[in-house]
Amino acid sequence: MVPYKFLGGDAPLVEAFNERGLKYVSVLISIGAIAGLTTTLMVGLYVQSRLYLGLGRDGLLPSVFAKVHPTRHTPVHSQIWVGIVAIILAGLFNVEHLSHILSVGTLTGYSVVSACVVSLRLKDKTASPVSAVRISKKDEEIICLILLACSGFAAGVFYRFGASIIFLTVAGLTAIVATAALHFRQVYTDPPGFSCPGVPIVPAVCIFLNIFLFAQLHYEAWVRFIILCVITVVGYAMYGQHHSNPFGSDTLLAYHRAPGNEANA
Repeated sequence: MVPYKFLGGDAPLVEAFNERGLKYVSVLISIGAIAGLTTTLMVGLYVQSRLYLGLGRDGLLPSVFAKVHPTRHTPVHSQIWVGIVAIILAGLFNVEHLSHILSVGTLTGYSVVSACVVSLRLKDKTASPVSAVRISKKDEEIICLILLACSGFAAGVFYRFGASIIFLTVAGLTAIVATAALHFRQVYTDPPGFSCPGVPIVPAVCIFLNIFLFAQLHYEAWVRFIILCVITVVGYAMYGQHHSNPFGSDTLLAYHRAPGNEANA
């Protein structure tokens, strides 16, 4: 339709249809984009409030976040808090800066989830002789996961700054060796039902690629990520570790049927 060199970065698809005289298509695309953004924002707010609900039930946050409305059965306090924070962030910060933080959080979250999949599926956690030191299978797994993350970050930095292919090869080989150690030196369970396939290969590839993309972000995103990590660790050290009770959260769970289901029952 239009050479990509002549398109802008804000709304290239809309500009392309405008150049061809199809303005009504541009209007439809804009309406769809607004609807999609609104839906995404609403889903994000709902998910975040439920996350605070879970943290409150586990004791990592004050118990006020674990309270549920008596009739609507929704975490009303968490929803109010998330809404206030979203309003403040949207009003005071640049959207570009917020997008950097979002990218950092998303990539880090997916990497942590992939590492947790490997850790939870580990079967044998007994000690095994490695060189002259006996370390557990769990410790060996942690070392391999750290090597995976470091090699992914190193490969991303080398690629970003145009380093020699030798450095990229070394980082890639390190990741392959760590993945091979996870695959051949560990034993994993196979839970019933649906579960992540290809453990630990698939999670290892996810960790490497996510951290590789993490290294492509602007250095300001790294700084903000470090600041948020420090704030989180300080909050956990001052409050979370003294009030956490993950094994006792089941007593707080209350499930309610929908009104229609209760009537049918």
